Amino acid sequence: MNAIARTTRANTIAAASATPVLAVTPSLRGGTLQERLSRLYQIAQRSDYVFASPLGPFFRLGRHYPLPRFVYFGPHTSDSSLRLAFYAGQDHTDLRATTALLHFIERLATTPDLGHGLNLGFFPLIDVAGFLLGDNRNLANASWTWPADDQEEIALLARDVRLSAYHGFVRLESTAADEITVRLRGADGGAGYTGVELLNSADFGDWPVRWEGEPLSSVVHGPLTLAGDLPHAPFELTLAIPAAWGDVEYRQATTEVLRNIIHRHRAFEANAWHI
Repeated sequence: MNAIARTTRANTIAAASATPVLAVTPSLRGGTLQERLSRLYQIAQRSDYVFASPLGPFFRLGRHYPLPRFVYFGPHTSDSSLRLAFYAGQDHTDLRATTALLHFIERLATTPDLGHGLNLGFFPLIDVAGFLLGDNRNLANASWTWPADDQEEIALLARDVRLSAYHGFVRLESTAADEITVRLRGADGGAGYTGVELLNSADFGDWPVRWEGEPLSSVVHGPLTLAGDLPHAPFELTLAIPAAWGDVEYRQATTEVLRNIIHRHRAFEANAWHI
């Protein structure tokens, strides 16, 4: 039996109920993001499927700072269900992916059947110290195997990866390109442990998209560098939305693509359990 302690519904509910999330969450700069986080915490407190369960906290300049995390357990989820992690907000100067992911989590909380049978972890704001304290760091290229001393958020995320044993990672960011960029990394072109085709051109409708691939052997940063610590070969998908797009189109594209990723894995899980 694998010794990795995976994220289960029972221990997440216990942690969420024991953690005064609103009390320990520091006041965030920028009213819009603060309001969205607060609203999502309130929604999670009433939800049977989405739970606020922050990582940490870490200590900086005399204060404790939690790393926001929301965990979703869909209907018919079990401890053996597929586990996916979604990351955004690696750079506090560009938080459009953060707001798009928060919007998606809200939708998931109100329409829980979307992720039927899946175990999903969402990390909408990674660069907490940068956002709150103005730290100038490049967390997108941080080492997850040996995080620097001032990269406490990455250390917390790396520990979570090892404990939760995710089957796949989805990273959200912006790009200067004119089209959506999808980068798949993994041992077999991105399908990883599940063998599920993650995306194809039909999933993007009329949006332009460019595809990139990278073998596992060339990965030097990000959660996929921890693959050797996991009991299976995970995949990593980076979804980069053009920064020049308007907020509505940016959010719509992010939501639509994430929905399609989850639908594909939901179908895989349903076939496995005949539900």
